[in-house]
Amino acid sequence: MLGVRGMATERQLKDRMIGTANIHKITKSMKMVSAAKLRGDQQRLVAATPFGRWAGQLTGPKQNLEELDVSHFPAHNLLVCCYTDKGLCGGVNTILSRMVRNLCASLDAQGKTYELVVYGDKGRSQLQRLFSEKISRSIMNRNVPYTFDLACGLAQDCLNEDYEGVHVLYNSFKSAIEYVPSIKSITPMLDNNADALNGYAMIPKKHPEILLNLYEYTLATQIYHSLLENATSEQSSRMSAMENASKNAKEMIEKLTLQYNRARQARITTELIEIISGASALEEAK
Repeated sequence: MLGVRGMATERQLKDRMIGTANIHKITKSMKMVSAAKLRGDQQRLVAATPFGRWAGQLTGPKQNLEELDVSHFPAHNLLVCCYTDKGLCGGVNTILSRMVRNLCASLDAQGKTYELVVYGDKGRSQLQRLFSEKISRSIMNRNVPYTFDLACGLAQDCLNEDYEGVHVLYNSFKSAIEYVPSIKSITPMLDNNADALNGYAMIPKKHPEILLNLYEYTLATQIYHSLLENATSEQSSRMSAMENASKNAKEMIEKLTLQYNRARQARITTELIEIISGASALEEAK
């Protein structure tokens, strides 16, 4: 026989109130921690922005993933996806994963090949089911805050194989309440007469290692700048998520308090009725 669910008892409501209050304290503390980390990430991002802007002049501007046209992509591509290692940060990872799936579907439709390099544990867990054969490397548990040495090591991993184009996918930081899934495309620099190199003097001319070194540096710079933007977006999104969670917990505590007071008042009223009824019965018995 199935049990019938009844009204919550005072003890159950009290336990829920205590549990929700503890959650409210945790989310409020996490919001304050994220706010402090956000200030540090913003400072590092501001310091790295001039280098990212200079590298963007050579490799091209970033693009919005929602409005991306893959017709100009080369035949063989490497997609570098920047995720977070920790959760509780809103839709930073899920939105980027949806964009990655759409991008891969567009590349498949045009017959272009690609491989994935995933930075962050959350990205690996989200993409593993659909793209297990396409993921060439997964980098997790990275030390924070991110350094340029880390970006150089990640860039060197990307250069171990020959790709016609490297594309960095990340969340571009706009403000404390806004971030945009974006992509930066970096193509290997093989031509001394490329339009992006106009205005630059190359000494000695046509030296084969100069373009290679420049390509390695711009790739590392773009990866570093993308990691900082994604880290800043992570903290801003986590701060907003924890603020919403704290607000919801506070509202739930108020509702539970109202239910608890009603249940307590109903119990007291029932006890008074029982006392009065018992006293009346004794009077009638006399």
